[in-house]
Amino acid sequence: MFKYRDEGTAKRVLAAIKDTGIRSRFMHVCGTHQDTIVRFGLEELLQDAGVEICQGPGCPVCVTTSKEIADAITLARNGVTITAFGDMMRVPTTIGSLFDAKADGADVRIVYSIEDAVKMASEQTKPLVFVSVGFETTAPSTCVPLKKGSLPENFSIYSCHRICPPILEAIFEMGETMMNGMIMPGHVAVITGLEPFRQFSERYKMPQVVAGFEPLDVLMAAYMLTKQIAEGRAEVENEYTRVVKENGNPIARKLMEDTFVAVDREWRGFPTIPKSALALKPEFAKHDATVIHEDILSLTPDVEAEAAGCKCGEVLRGLIRSEECPMFGTACKPMTPRGPCMVSAEGNCSIAYRFSERGA
Repeated sequence: MFKYRDEGTAKRVLAAIKDTGIRSRFMHVCGTHQDTIVRFGLEELLQDAGVEICQGPGCPVCVTTSKEIADAITLARNGVTITAFGDMMRVPTTIGSLFDAKADGADVRIVYSIEDAVKMASEQTKPLVFVSVGFETTAPSTCVPLKKGSLPENFSIYSCHRICPPILEAIFEMGETMMNGMIMPGHVAVITGLEPFRQFSERYKMPQVVAGFEPLDVLMAAYMLTKQIAEGRAEVENEYTRVVKENGNPIARKLMEDTFVAVDREWRGFPTIPKSALALKPEFAKHDATVIHEDILSLTPDVEAEAAGCKCGEVLRGLIRSEECPMFGTACKPMTPRGPCMVSAEGNCSIAYRFSERGA
């Protein structure tokens, strides 16, 4: 048993799950949940209680496509300053990574917020692009400088933002991954509230629990899902009541509605998913990198969706565990990644490696 302040409660929750006699398979769509599960050894404890949990497409860097990374690389190699979060820098493509572009002399910089990028743009005259990544959790922060106005004329955004409900629908419709319930991301639900998830319980009879990120949160989510199955229910329950409210954050949602429009886009490992990504509305065209730098982006070469042998797409769809990829821990390691799942701190492969004997 892991050493944790709620160890006694955890034991009782696991015993309650086991006592149902139900064996089930759940999916979550959050890299932080995966980190908690692996870091605290919950995987083995839950399996002993009859529960298997797999990770779906819950890492925003991981689901960003090679084409989008290649666009950023092409901009950088054609005189545009590129700013992005650190995890984006090492994601490999068949034309290299952003760090490779930097090593070749391109102006590529790590930032910790969009405000950092805006400040950098104000201190120079050449064009600067902020590559924005993340789900509903981080998208509102991208909106704030745009809504405030008075941005430097040389500043623009290349939006890689995605939203959760469409990818969940894609998972259910594809039917590749057998599961009995879903653990939903608490940080997304802080913004969205519970309503966007209810359609899946109604249409697909899928039990769902919105969960927090402590070990006991995850165990309680597994218990609540098992209890729904035992009672023949398929509902959306909120385990993370200390943070997630029924209606989420209306102010943040209004920011997104005023700034973005939902567009069709591919996700890594998935086909084009309707209305699953966020593009800037036309009124923000003068700060939209896809509009301002359309001529440079037309130069982006074709890239392979995955490096040869990389199984990130299958990992993101919950079809295989990271350890089942033949390159895991051999050709693909954190310092020599072949795919984004080994790069991002929220990537399944990175988490599996860091907490394995290989990464010790």
